[in-house]
Formats: sequence, structure tokens, C-alpha cells
Amino acid sequence: MNDWAPIAKEYDPLKAGSIDGTDEEPHDRAIWRAMLARYVPNKGVTGDPHLTLFVARLNLQTTEEKLKEVFSRYGDIRKIRLVRDLVTGFSKGYAFIEYKEERALLKAHRDANRLVIDQHEIFVDFELERTLKGWIPRRLGGGFGGKKESGQLRFGGRDRPFRKPINLPNMKNDFYGEGSAEKRNWSREGARDWRTRDRDHERSRDKRWPERERSWAWGESERERDSKEERGRGRERKDRDRKDRDRDRSRERDTKKQRDDDKHR
Repeated sequence: MNDWAPIAKEYDPLKAGSIDGTDEEPHDRAIWRAMLARYVPNKGVTGDPHLTLFVARLNLQTTEEKLKEVFSRYGDIRKIRLVRDLVTGFSKGYAFIEYKEERALLKAHRDANRLVIDQHEIFVDFELERTLKGWIPRRLGGGFGGKKESGQLRFGGRDRPFRKPINLPNMKNDFYGEGSAEKRNWSREGARDWRTRDRDHERSRDKRWPERERSWAWGESERERDSKEERGRGRERKDRDRKDRDRDRSRERDTKKQRDDDKHR
């Protein structure tokens, strides 16, 4: 715990696959693949790795000119390398930007992360391939970050730092009474207390049960009485409505008869 840090100082695939860096066994096949991999950084990559930023989650339509326009505000840029597919030439969505000064690098690392470029929120970190010992890329089961849907999250990077482990006391032996004699004494006394408490609870429950039955019976009678009253009120409303309809019909008949008599006169 004394040497714990949220950001990995050395890449370990087993630790990267754990949310707090404490796993002792790999939980997916990609971690096995990363543990068995023997990765050698690309020797064809040039430039100073300690002055280079890794920029990811780019819009596939974002160009080198757009990146230069955005990142040149933090300082002078020496080189921009937008990674493209060797066959199609399309962008792969990430790039490397090398600055001339460390001050510009640190400023861009601090301020450009989560910046929105071409409707995409980008991710910015230092280059790790040539600076982090033991680095294994994502395609070999390593890397940092990842999506929840993939089930292959990697921790210890800027995107998903390690969470601080929770130290829980070892309670197994004491729980099962397997500790020393002094530790077992409380369990015997506690057992007697629990038995006494159970008896008291049973007695009080027997006393409370008739009261609950009376309350339930009272509740049933109340509901029945309310239901009968509601049905009685409903019948009264129906009777009134029927009488009103009969009265209206009688009036209509009288009016019609009066009109017929007036015509014959």
C-alpha cells in the first residue's frame, strides 16, 4: 500500500487488467496473450519520445492541418504523425504530436485532453510505447482504457487510473471460531445471549399474534361495511337516474299530445 499510485510506473498486463492492480490471476484471454507477448517498440519511429503526445479518439475526417491548427496554440510543433491504414490510406483515429519544448508538451497534456475537435471528444496522453517499461499495445491484449462493452478494460493509465485497494480484516478464522481460545470465549457467551434473545422474541411474538389477528379481522369488517355502503349509494344513484328519465319521457309525451290536440282544433 505504501508504493500504491493511480498511474502505473511500469506496465504489467496482470495489474492493468485489475481495477485496483491487485489481481493475482488473469480474468480474460487477452491478458494471457499480453503476458506471453514479447513486444519490441517500432524502431522506425523517430523523434524524442519524451516530447511526444499521443492523441486518440479523433474523427476519421480530421486531418493533419486541423491538428496543427489546434495544438500549435500550446507551443511550437516539430512533427505531426497521423496514423493511417497502409492499404486504404484512411485515418485510424489517432496521432502523435512532437513538440519542440517540454513546457509546450506539458501545457497541451494538461489542457487539450477531452477537447472537442470535429464533433469528437479527444483523449490526450504522453507517448507510452517508448517511455513506459514493459509496454504492450492494445492489439496484443495490453494497453490502457477500453470500452465496457468489450469486457477488456485496462487500468493504470490516465483514462482509467487504478482505484485505491480496500484493506479488509481477515475475519474467516474468527467467524468460524477457529482462532485462539481467548477469541472463542466471546462466541460461547454470544451464543447463550442469542438463545435467550430468541426465546424472548418467540414469547413476545405469541403475545402479539392475537392482536394482529383482531386488527386484521377488524380491517376486514371495515372493508366489508364500506363496500356495502358504496353499493347502496350506487343503487340509490341508479334509482334517481331512472326516475329522472321516466319524468322526462312523461313530459315529452304530454307535450306531444298537447300539440296534436291543438292541430285538430
